[in-house]
Order: sequence, then C-alpha cells, then structure tokens
Amino acid sequence: MTIGGGGTAHPEMIVSGQPVTSSLKDVRALSRRMVGHFIENVVPCRTLPGEALDGDVTAITRTCLEIAVSMLDGADIPEKTQQLRVGAEGWAREGIPIDTIHHAVHEGFKLGFDLILADATPADFDSLKFVSRRLLEILDIITSTVSYAYVRELRAVAGEHHTAAHTLTSALLGGHATSTMARECGIEIAPAYTVLAVAIPPHPEERDTRLDGKVVARRKLRRVQAELGTRCGERVLSLLSVDGGTVLLPAGLLTDEALDHLVEQLSRAGQVPITATLVEAPTPQIPTAADQAHELLDMVQRLHCVRGLYRFDDLALEYQLTRPGPGLERLRTILDPLDEHPELFETLHRHIANNLNRQRTARALHVHTNTVDYRLKRIGQLTGFDPAEASGLWYLRAAIVARSYQQPGSRASTPALAPPARP
Repeated sequence: MTIGGGGTAHPEMIVSGQPVTSSLKDVRALSRRMVGHFIENVVPCRTLPGEALDGDVTAITRTCLEIAVSMLDGADIPEKTQQLRVGAEGWAREGIPIDTIHHAVHEGFKLGFDLILADATPADFDSLKFVSRRLLEILDIITSTVSYAYVRELRAVAGEHHTAAHTLTSALLGGHATSTMARECGIEIAPAYTVLAVAIPPHPEERDTRLDGKVVARRKLRRVQAELGTRCGERVLSLLSVDGGTVLLPAGLLTDEALDHLVEQLSRAGQVPITATLVEAPTPQIPTAADQAHELLDMVQRLHCVRGLYRFDDLALEYQLTRPGPGLERLRTILDPLDEHPELFETLHRHIANNLNRQRTARALHVHTNTVDYRLKRIGQLTGFDPAEASGLWYLRAAIVARSYQQPGSRASTPALAPPARP
C-alpha cells in the first residue's frame, strides 16, 4: 500500500527537495521491515507468538505509519487513531506487555526518522527542526492513544475477572457453587481449600483528621489485595473489605511456612498488623469451615493475641474453653476476686503472655521482680489457684480465656497468646 501526496507539501516539510514523507509512502513494505527490525532489536518482541507478529503487530505498525504520514502531510487522522485504539484493546486482552508495545513504537519512530534523515544536508536544518517537533507531537498522540485504550481495557478485563471471582467466592461460602458456574466464571474449583479468616486493622492515617480516612482505607485494601494476587496467583479467591474478610486458597497451593509468611507479607503491604486464622476443608464443607475460622478469629481478637496466623490446632484448647456450658460459667468466676485488684489481673495476664518470664513481666509493668513475685503469690491467695503450680496456672489461664467471652464483644486488655513457632 502506497500513500500518495495530496498537493504541494508545506515548505518546512521539504528535505533534500522532496516531501519529508516521500521515504515513508510505501507503508506496507515499510511496516514489514519495521516488524523485522522489532524482532531483531526489541528483545521482548522475540517472545511474542508468530501469529501476533504477522497479524496484529504488523497491522498496527502499518496504522502508526499511516498516522505519521497523514499528520506530516497535514491530513485528518480520526479513523486511524480509532484503529489504533482497537488494536491496543486487543493487546491488553491478550496480555501483551505494554512496555513491549512502547519499545516497538519508539523503535519504529527511530527507524522512520533515520529514513527521513538519510538524504538530509545542512541546508535542511530548519526543516528538520520543524519535522522533529511534528514527530514528537505524533509520538505523543500514538503513545497516549495506546496507553489510554490499553489501560481502560485492562481495567475492564480485571473488573470482569473480579466480578466472576466475587460471584464464585460467594457461592462457595454459601455452599451452592456448581461446576457450571465455575466454567462460566472461568475459574477452576479445587477439591479442597485452605480457608483464612482475616482481620485488617485501621491504618494509623485513617484516624488523621487532616486526611480522608476512606481513601486511606481503600488504598490499604488495594495494597493487601495486590500482594495477595502476587503471592498466590489467580487461583486465590477472596471477599475482603477494609477491615478484613475471607480468603480461599486451593489446598496445597502454599506450604505451612509459606502461609505464615503470607500473613507477614500482607501485613507489610498493608502497613498494618494483620491477624488471620486458618481452617482446611473439602470444598463442600467450606461454609462450616469459614464459620469456624471466623469464630477462631473472634476469639483471637478477644484475647488480643499478637498479629500472625493461627491454626485450629493452635487454639483447640481455647476454642473448647469458650463453648457454652456449666464449665465455662465456672471458669468465668475464678478471677472474680481480682476485680478489685486490677494490678493483680494485669500482672497475671502479662506473666502468662511473657511465657512466665518474671524479668520480662517486671520490665513490662515497670516494677521490680520481687513485686511480680508478691503479686503472683497474692493472686494464689485470693483465687485459690497458685500460678507457681502447673495445675493452678492451667486454671488461671483457662479463666482468662473464659472471661474474654463474659460480655458480647468484650476484649481482653493485654496480649495473651502468640502464634507457635513452626518446626
């Protein structure tokens, strides 16, 4: 295909006595030459499928050339820019990296400019200044058109996937997901899942009255979601809000160690201390597993456990201690004698949280170790359970857990648990 000139060229668009576009008119041959140049000189282009290079890439290269020639000749280009938008949308859907596209565009411009300069002389200096400015305008139009169309389509595709994933996740949690639904969503259902209940606390800046707290919270959530996608890929399913939610990972996707690291990575991404609980279950039992995971998470929050990942095995005793019944009611009363002695209750709580380390407890309370010893002895006298003995300590620890459920929504005031170290 050859684009012919439309009348006399503008005086400033003449180089070596010829219209500046004379070396660019055979766009069909030149586009093939440029694609060959891309393959040899633009490394990412070498990884593209052959049909993409022979089809879309060649066609869009020709379109870019036609836009350049038209603008250099002063012609209108709306139809060509529309073709460019359509091409960019296709690249976004096919997953062709946008940096590869921009590298190719710039390489094409360098090659085209070299052709224009081939026969130029010093006498063409003023014309070349004008041509250079016009080429920069053309490059701006092409790159902005490609970028806008690419990003818009990418957001649409991501939105479609997000909606499909949201629909399937809701169905799995509701116990009514089907293979037909999975096919329609384009997401494979695994035989079993690791169910995570996640608590995302507020970011400190959410409380800053100088900032829009909702914007801060949404940015926090986007960082967490992006990190989750990076670490787990497209097979992860989640329903998350700014304060937490549920994540479903295909069983076996991550090792135990990787799951622990995942929560740490999400905390770093969100810049907040994230806590999560984990229950594994076959796919049909996901609703029950999710309920149990969130019950565990509620318990962890009531006990003000340190951030991290907690499994059911880590909390089996505490979980059972919080089940309704006469045992729970009795355990709740053990610490009643300490109600009038808050310093004793705090000392007991701290001492257990510090794994019975008297020095660490003393430092946390800003008291002498002898004071800690005295308070522990006094706790034994008032409650009848000596924290220096294994049986007494067991009952006192159980009483703290039971007390965390004494009132709906109540929370223990100091840390009582930490995730156990993994072998």
